[in-house]
Amino acid sequence: MFYGRMRELDRMNRLYGSKEHQVVVIYGRRRVGKTSLINEFCKDKRAIFFSALESTAEKNLRALSKTVNSLLRPESSVQPEYTSFDDVLTEIYEESQREKLVFVIDEYPYLAAADGSVSSVLQHMIDHKFSKTDIFLILCGSSMSFMEEQVLGHNSPLYGRRTAQFKIEPLEYLAAAEAHPGLLPETNALIYGITGGVPHYINKLAVEGDDGIGHAITENILERTSYLFEEPANLLKQELREPSTYNSIIAAIAGGAARLTDISDKTSLDYALCSKYVSVLMNLGIVGRKEPVCGNTKNKSLYFVKDNLFRFWYRFIPDNMSSIMAGRPEQVYEKEISPLLDQYMGASFEDICRQYLVFHADVPFTIKEIGSWWGGNPATKVREEIDILAVNGGNAIFGECKWRSALTDLSVLNDLKRKAGLFREFDERYYYLFSRSGFTSGVKEAAEDDRSVRLISLADIYGG
Repeated sequence: MFYGRMRELDRMNRLYGSKEHQVVVIYGRRRVGKTSLINEFCKDKRAIFFSALESTAEKNLRALSKTVNSLLRPESSVQPEYTSFDDVLTEIYEESQREKLVFVIDEYPYLAAADGSVSSVLQHMIDHKFSKTDIFLILCGSSMSFMEEQVLGHNSPLYGRRTAQFKIEPLEYLAAAEAHPGLLPETNALIYGITGGVPHYINKLAVEGDDGIGHAITENILERTSYLFEEPANLLKQELREPSTYNSIIAAIAGGAARLTDISDKTSLDYALCSKYVSVLMNLGIVGRKEPVCGNTKNKSLYFVKDNLFRFWYRFIPDNMSSIMAGRPEQVYEKEISPLLDQYMGASFEDICRQYLVFHADVPFTIKEIGSWWGGNPATKVREEIDILAVNGGNAIFGECKWRSALTDLSVLNDLKRKAGLFREFDERYYYLFSRSGFTSGVKEAAEDDRSVRLISLADIYGG
């Protein structure tokens, strides 16, 4: 089922409707849904879809030739053998003159690694032949650094040739919920908290019904033969040369090592080397870095596991590996995960609430910066935290997010206002309480009397 990428699909179809040639670059981390988007786009179009091989130039040329022949000569017993990429690209060009054609090279970095000249060959073809037709060329890749540097970068032979580019990110929470339109907001929030909006993970988690989240976790993550149980290790092996080192770094961050010095100490890695490894994980979208909104942010950067599946896996799997390997996934879920799931969802709910404010809420001002805040209270010398701080000039939204079974009460609002009092620079202040379970009558009455207070339920976040 295709879902969540209608804006990108619509944009691609509008480009296709033009009478000019197109060179569209699509890139993003693995599993994020790039190929699904391209397949949906190509459904009703004449297309050559070539998925490059992580192999030699000869094998890639042979595979591309076979793909071209399967479209142009499906019934013919005579299949031309192309001796170079220039030859096969010329054949594609000639065919595009006869009838409009989509030509896709998926995992383009594999092809470029197999033949270092292919980007130059493609550049020459675009400049001298493709540009004279209305061919729709798509270059797609999962290596973000390669696509940004070797396809879009100034030093690439292909620089300046692209007519559009799409950096495909994980789905935001509401788009991810399109996979399960019949489920309750709470269930869809839990699915997002585990999968992070990565379509492939949503599909593999395979939640069926609002009472099916526990069964899905047990069968599709905790079962040692399941796809998602193996996914973090497999992804590290595919992307990285030293997966064990990166594994130790992710484990350290998941275990609470939020500063680079702490990560270095916990993994026994040299500080500079550790910084390099962490940067690689950030480029892959597995690890993120955040700084407090407003105030002095020097030396306050914190690292966190950004990919929700990795965060879930490293939070619950390593400590329970013995029971999992002994074939007791049901016991692990009931005893070790279910009681802690609300606690785990805290960070995911904060992320969902920030997305709601940016993409869907009717906010009182245009948000220029949004995040969280942490810092010392100069009066009490105690570290304070605010879940959400969104600002623009003298305007600020202070937000508190509560993922718990109890109703959110007046004490939460009062504490939020107290912490907001640490900031003197905002003339207009708004206080947003986000609650999974709803609000007490006391805080509802306070919101009715104070126009600066907004109460946002989970139903509101998911569109009523």
